Amino acid sequence: MLTQTTTRVLEPSDLGAALAILESEPVANAFVTSRVQVAGLDPWRLGGEMWGWYADGRLRSLCYSGANLVPICAGPEAVRAFADRARRAGRRCSSIVGPAEPTTQLWRLLEPSWGPAREVRGNQPLMVTESLSAHVTPDPLVRRIRKDETEILMPACVAMFTEEVGISPLAGDGGLLYQARVAELIGTGRSFARIDDGKVVFKAEIGAATSQACQIQGVWVAPEHRGKGLSETGMAAVLRYALADVAPVVSLYVNDYNTPARKAYRRVGFREVGAFMSVLF
Repeated sequence: MLTQTTTRVLEPSDLGAALAILESEPVANAFVTSRVQVAGLDPWRLGGEMWGWYADGRLRSLCYSGANLVPICAGPEAVRAFADRARRAGRRCSSIVGPAEPTTQLWRLLEPSWGPAREVRGNQPLMVTESLSAHVTPDPLVRRIRKDETEILMPACVAMFTEEVGISPLAGDGGLLYQARVAELIGTGRSFARIDDGKVVFKAEIGAATSQACQIQGVWVAPEHRGKGLSETGMAAVLRYALADVAPVVSLYVNDYNTPARKAYRRVGFREVGAFMSVLF
C-alpha cells in the first residue's frame, strides 16, 4: 500500500500533537519547543508558521518557518515536502538551522532557488552536560544582569553578534528587535555577565529553556581579556545557574573550527552528542 502524505500549516488545535514531536528530542528541539510552549501555534504570537508533515493521517514531522527555517524530526520524505513548500513561498528567513542531516538535505533542495548563501556552517557540534565539572571553579563574579544594566550589557551583545554572525544586529530596523530580545532575556533572568569597572568582561545567555533542557548562547569574552580562562570559569558559573534553576540538561552548539571554545566547553563538562548546521543569508 502507498503511504498517503500531506503537509499543512498547523493550527492552535494541533498543539498537543506538535508538542509530542518536539518533546521526543528535547535537546535538539529546545529552541523551537521553548517558543511553542510560550506562544502556542498561532503564527502571530509564534513569530512564524509551524508546518506539519502527515503520513497516513498522523503528524510525523515539523518545520518552523519564521526568522529561521528549522526542520524538526524530519526524515528525507518530510524534508522534500518542506522544501517544496518553502520554495513556493519564497525565502522569508535569515537562516536555515537544525540538526545537520535534515538541514543539509533541505539546503541541497533549496539552494538552486534560494542560493547563494552568505555562509554555510556545515558542522556545528552539539554539546550537552547534566553536571558541573569538578575541574573548573565557577567565577563568583558572574551573575544575573539587572534591568537597569541593559545599557551596560548591550555593547557586548552587539559585539558578540557581529563577531559571530558577520553582520551587525543594528542593521535594518536599527536594532529594535535585537534590543527587545536582549531585554526579554534580562527580564526573565536568563542573561548573565561579569562586569568589572562598568564594562562587560564575560557574558552569556540561556536563550532557550524548557523543563527538560535549556540552551546556552551568546558566549563572549572581551577581546582584551581573552586567553585568561574567563570563558571556562564564566561558563561554569552560567552552567551552575542553569542546572539549579532551569533544566536538568544544558546544551549549546559551537562552530567546528572554533577549537579553543570546544576545548573550553569540554573542560567545563560538556560532551559532543551530535551536530547542527546553519545556513546564513
